Amino acid sequence: MAKDLTVCSCTLPSSLLKLNQLQGWQLHRIGLLKIPEFIGRFQNLIILDLSRNTISEIPRGIGLLTRLQELILSYNKIKTVPKELSNCVSLEKLELAVNRDISDLPQELGSLIKLTHLDLSMNHFTTIPSAVLNMPALEWLDLGSNRLEQLPDTIERMQNLHTLWLQRNEITCLPETISNMKNLGTLVLSNNKLQDIPLCMEEMTNLRFVNFRDNPLKLEVTLSPSEGIEEEEEELFGLQFMHTYIQESRSRADNQVNCSTTSPISINTDG
Repeated sequence: MAKDLTVCSCTLPSSLLKLNQLQGWQLHRIGLLKIPEFIGRFQNLIILDLSRNTISEIPRGIGLLTRLQELILSYNKIKTVPKELSNCVSLEKLELAVNRDISDLPQELGSLIKLTHLDLSMNHFTTIPSAVLNMPALEWLDLGSNRLEQLPDTIERMQNLHTLWLQRNEITCLPETISNMKNLGTLVLSNNKLQDIPLCMEEMTNLRFVNFRDNPLKLEVTLSPSEGIEEEEEELFGLQFMHTYIQESRSRADNQVNCSTTSPISINTDG
């Protein structure tokens, strides 16, 4: 059975080195100011959870934890992430939510081939870091409540992604390449600045839940009342809205084409 460390102190004494066989640290709400430099000597750590403290930086020694599978540092005051974190080759889950000031990730983190879960919500990202786009195994990503203005065309590189949270950003449009994300099942885009939904999104047959609520979409779409919807099917409301919106958008585009092709031709006979 894994041995865990649970203590209550804003500083960690070096005497903890006697417990270097620990597999889990769980230190919450103790006002911890920094991760000790000797953290790298805990070679057996699998889970390191230091969320809800006042940590301002991650020591480079973190890269020595090659067995680490979960690193949870949400609700701290971290501003930058060291490239040495890429040496944590066993990392599967990384949570850096609600640090407020993280705005980028080192390119080297793209080599984390086992990372499947990444939470970067409530920080200061203005674009999706290239390191994230390069993570080959990523399945779950939360970039909600940042300052994203657009999504890169290369977002399609995240082929294993099945859940993408992008709520509460400033995204104005979606790239057509998003339709190439064939495994995407959940897409949350509420509270952005989207003005349209790309027609190509109707090709995303694996989508099971979408949310376009609170966006200034240019078309007003009214859904017919649905009777007898089972409780577990209520999440399909956003999906139904998306398909109805696309149908309406396509219909209006077709009408404009028809109007232009049937317009009378005027012939100038003067002279």
